[in-house]
Amino acid sequence: MTDLGMTERVRSTRLDALRVVAIADADSFVKWSASLLGSVADAGAGIRSHLLIVRTPLSASIEQQRTALAGTGMRPDGVTRVSFPEVEAWLEGQRPDVVLLAGRGPFARLMGRVVDRLSSRPVVVAGLPGMAIPAQRGALDYRRHADLLIVHSHREQRAFAELGRRIGVSVPTALATLPFARPRSRMLAAERVGVLADQHEPRSAGTLVADPAERGDRGDRSRREPATDIVFAAQALVPVDREQRAEIAATLVRAAEADPNRRVVVKLRSRPGESETHLERDAYLDLLPARRPDNLVVSYDSMSTALSAAAGLVTVSSTAAVEALALGVPVIALDSFGVSKSLLNTVFVGSGLLGGRSEVVAGRFRHPHPDWMRDNYFHPASESTWWDRVQQLVALRRAGALPARIVPAPRGGSIHEAWHRASVLGREDRTAAGIAALTLGAPATRVLSALRRGRASADGGTWADPSTDFTLEPNPFHDSIRR
Repeated sequence: MTDLGMTERVRSTRLDALRVVAIADADSFVKWSASLLGSVADAGAGIRSHLLIVRTPLSASIEQQRTALAGTGMRPDGVTRVSFPEVEAWLEGQRPDVVLLAGRGPFARLMGRVVDRLSSRPVVVAGLPGMAIPAQRGALDYRRHADLLIVHSHREQRAFAELGRRIGVSVPTALATLPFARPRSRMLAAERVGVLADQHEPRSAGTLVADPAERGDRGDRSRREPATDIVFAAQALVPVDREQRAEIAATLVRAAEADPNRRVVVKLRSRPGESETHLERDAYLDLLPARRPDNLVVSYDSMSTALSAAAGLVTVSSTAAVEALALGVPVIALDSFGVSKSLLNTVFVGSGLLGGRSEVVAGRFRHPHPDWMRDNYFHPASESTWWDRVQQLVALRRAGALPARIVPAPRGGSIHEAWHRASVLGREDRTAAGIAALTLGAPATRVLSALRRGRASADGGTWADPSTDFTLEPNPFHDSIRR
C-alpha cells in the first residue's frame, strides 16, 4: 500500500477503548491530565484511563490530589502512586496505547526514556497545564521527542511553530480546549449584577454560561448562595519581587475593608509543608497581616469550588482567569507592575481584562473582547482535534508506519544521566551515582545557567521583547525542580 493510501486509511480509523496512562507528579499537572482525559471520556470516546503519580519533590500530596481530581471524573481507584524504579514494570504490565507525559520538562524527558525501554511502545503525548504564552524554549526542547504536543489556543499553536523554526525543533502540535474551563450554572447577587453591567465591555462579550436546562442541571437555583466573593488566584512565580507581592496582599486587605459584606478569598495551591509545580518565595500567608478583616479568608479548595461563589477573579496571569471566564465570572488581570513576558501577562493584551489595584478594591471586573477570545482559549469545540490526531497516531503505530521518536542518551554519558535523574527525583533517587552527580553537578549547573542568561538574543526572542510570543532565552525565574 502507498504512503498516501495508508494515510487515508488511518484518517478514517476510530479505535475503541484505548488504554491511556497519564504520568504526572505536581498538582497542576495532575489536575490538567485528569481533566484532559475526563473531557475525552465525556465526549463518549470510551477510553480506559489511569493516572500514575510518580514520587518526586514536587508530587501532589493526597489532599492536593483530591482537590486536583475534583470534577474531572477520575476516580481514586484510577490513580496509582509509585516510585521511579517501579514505573517501567508498571507500564509493561499495563501495556498502554497512549502515554500522556504530564510534568515539567525534565520530568517529561526522564519518563520519555522509560517509555523508550518498553517492549510495546505507546504513542507519547505531552503538553503544558495552562496558558503557555510566551512559548518557552525549554518547554519545547524537553518535549521534542513526543509524538504530539498539545496546545490550547490558536495563538499558542503559532507561537510554538515559530519557536520550533527558530531552534530547529519539529514536534507535531494539536489543539485542545483547556479541559477544566467548563461552563457550570452560577448565581449572582442582585447588588453585584449592577456592578458587572457597568463595565467597559458589554455583558454579552464574555458570557459563556449555558442555560442549566441544556446541561441537565435542574437544581433549585433559589436555594444556592449568591455569588459575591472576590477570588484572588495566587501564583508562585509572578510577581517575583517581594515588595510587589506585599502590595497585592495589601490590596486584598483594602478590598475586604471596602465592603465587609463580600468575602475576599485568597486561593492558594499548597498548604504549609506541601509542594507545588513552581517554587514559591514570599508566600502570601507570610505577607498578609496577622490581624486581618474577618471577610478576608484563605482557601485550599479546588478553583472550581472557589469560583462557584465568585463575583470576580483577580490574578496576575493565572490560567484560573480562563477557568473563570468559562463560567462567565469577570476578571481583572493585574497590570499594576506592567505588562511583560516576565510577568507572563502579555497574553492578556487586547483582552480588555487588564486593570489596576484600585479597580480590584472597587470591584470593577471585566469581561473579555470577543475577538480576543477566539484566538485565546475559547475557540469552537470542533477545532479541538487532538484526540482524533492521537487515534490516528495509534493506528499508524499499530501499522508499523510511525517511527519512534527516541530520547537520545545524554551527551555527558552515565554521569550526565545520573545528574538528570537525580535533579528530577531529588531524595527519591537513592543511588550512589545520583548522589555523586548532584554533589558535583549543582555548582556547575549554576555557573552554566548564569552564562546562558547572559547571552542576549538579537532576533526578537528575548524575555524583554513584548512583540513576540516566544522566548529563546532560558527562563528568568531560578525555579529549580529540586526543593
